[in-house]
Amino acid sequence: MKKILFLTLHRPNRSPSQRFRFEQYLQFFNNEDIEYEFSYLLNEYDDKIFYSNGKIFVKAYIVIKSFFKRLRELNQIKENDIIFIQRECFMLGTSFFERRFAKSGAKVIFDFDDSIWLQNVSEANKTFVWLKNPNKTSKIIKCSYLVIAGNEYLANYALKYNKNVVIIPTTIDTNEYYKNSSPKNDKVTIGWSGSITTIQHFEYALPFLKELKNKFGNLIEFKVIGDANYVNEDLSIKGIAWNKETEIRDLSTFDIGIMPLPDDEWANGKCGLKGLQYMALEIPTIMSPVGVNTEIIQDGVNGFLANSNEEWFAKLESLILSEDLRVKLGKAGRQTVIKKYSVVANKDYFLSLFK
Repeated sequence: MKKILFLTLHRPNRSPSQRFRFEQYLQFFNNEDIEYEFSYLLNEYDDKIFYSNGKIFVKAYIVIKSFFKRLRELNQIKENDIIFIQRECFMLGTSFFERRFAKSGAKVIFDFDDSIWLQNVSEANKTFVWLKNPNKTSKIIKCSYLVIAGNEYLANYALKYNKNVVIIPTTIDTNEYYKNSSPKNDKVTIGWSGSITTIQHFEYALPFLKELKNKFGNLIEFKVIGDANYVNEDLSIKGIAWNKETEIRDLSTFDIGIMPLPDDEWANGKCGLKGLQYMALEIPTIMSPVGVNTEIIQDGVNGFLANSNEEWFAKLESLILSEDLRVKLGKAGRQTVIKKYSVVANKDYFLSLFK
């Protein structure tokens, strides 16, 4: 029986990256004669502290505690055949642990789904940016036995440092994600889902959303999920906090889902998760034509791609005016997810990497 140790920063069901990259597949491991252990650093209490403002000494204690936890695991590593690391196994800018795990005799599998070689720190921890080191990503890739990238853009980066790279997209469990038939009001709801760290991406949409509001008035409404502190009085938006228990129900209130992005290096590394969630729920989806989005969406077939404010306005307008078009693109979008971006479609290949 193979033994696998999963090393992550976050507890199960907390991080979208973990949930939609590997946690969905753990349910199948018992059938594959694979035994696994899940080791994370931030429990629920520590998580709240770590991503809040201030509390420097408590955060330092969390880091020290995490350091010694990983040290203990180094001494037990011979019990495992594979070490699976998602993004990083320690929160500071050192690849010390990943390199030590790689020298243990166990095979290190490294998975990533963002351009994490770029500097990116949460607002609450801007003070500690000097403790982060984006170059650690290339070092982790170099010492890994296998690298799993979320898209071709990320794979091309990884191939500079390791020739054993495969692509597995971020996937949706379509047995869990399906259209919710809960009753809606008479307004057409245009929705965005993200997080506190990506709310600036939603704000790329403000110019054309305001134009739509001026034209359609009370016939439309806007929702933002992921940042409970977000407020936009012009569009009557009060953000809704992300909640794992209500996530699908909250998303299902959207009539149209949007995913605006800048065309930059960070956005090109994104794996289209939010758009895929919309599509799985038969929500007609409009994305910026950035990175993997152009592979997911066939413009006008299973969704829309929009670049300029004029394109966004025109395509949103067509969806607002036509329920038939919303239904058509929504159904086609779900079929795309089922065929290419679902757990079912990718399960066998993912599991084969551990055999």
